[in-house]
Amino acid sequence: MRRRRRAFTLVELLVVIAVIGVLMALLLPAVQAARESARRSSCTNHLKQIGLALQMYHDTSKSLPPGWLAEDPATGQPWVEGEPGWGWAARILPFLEQKNVSKGLIDFNRPITDPMNDVARLRPLQSYRCPSDDGPRQFTLDSEANPGTALTDLAAGNYIGVFGTTELEDCESVPLGEWCQGDGVFFHHVGVPFGDVPDGLSHTLFVGERSSRLGGSTWTGCVPGGEEAFSRFLGIADHTPNHPTGHFDDFGSYHPTGTNFLVGDGSVRMITQYIDDRIYRGLCTRRMAEAVVLPE
Repeated sequence: MRRRRRAFTLVELLVVIAVIGVLMALLLPAVQAARESARRSSCTNHLKQIGLALQMYHDTSKSLPPGWLAEDPATGQPWVEGEPGWGWAARILPFLEQKNVSKGLIDFNRPITDPMNDVARLRPLQSYRCPSDDGPRQFTLDSEANPGTALTDLAAGNYIGVFGTTELEDCESVPLGEWCQGDGVFFHHVGVPFGDVPDGLSHTLFVGERSSRLGGSTWTGCVPGGEEAFSRFLGIADHTPNHPTGHFDDFGSYHPTGTNFLVGDGSVRMITQYIDDRIYRGLCTRRMAEAVVLPE
């Protein structure tokens, strides 16, 4: 007699499927956590490279780069909404192994929106992108005077210079011939030397993350007449990072554990939204003589 082969019953098959489903449910968060850990490490490394580039720029120029350079084309006097508008992140490109961009694609004497700078203006740079942010590589900058009207397109970035604790929108009222000065390390027209950071480099934040959650930021600089033009490449300590009531000009990230910041001494620290507001604001200024301790 032929021996009948025994097959799986429907119940057994359902049990196996259920066990596999449970194992996948247990394993998936661990895989996602491992991937986020790798992305966070990559983000930290980007900021450390930016820190090295700022140090080398300082060694060469004896100061940090200005937050952005802009002058009145007719008189040559400082003017926050003048030309050319290139910001701090564009100035350190040669020290980030991006000479092909800074020397070959950018004419720093022409405005960001000049046709000669179109290729650079639209070029996303990996060094300025956080891997945890999957937002668009480019974004459209609308007109401040005519919301909804496109002014230009810009390459996106996630690393923003610290302007300080004063409002960036106050720069709009600065008259011709003067510059908009924040109490952080990056502001209009003037580069800050390390000697002008009496709070200490290890107690002063230089650069922080900003996600694309509330809009696009850029590494290029200031485009006059653009919506939130100054806040596209600079940030303030109005709210702690990722605060639920935070505004576009604040800092924040998609990391579940906090927001990465580059400290003046070249280290990178992660700061959460629960940091004491007074400590956070103190860390974002360069010469307020606050007694603050940077969180570990």
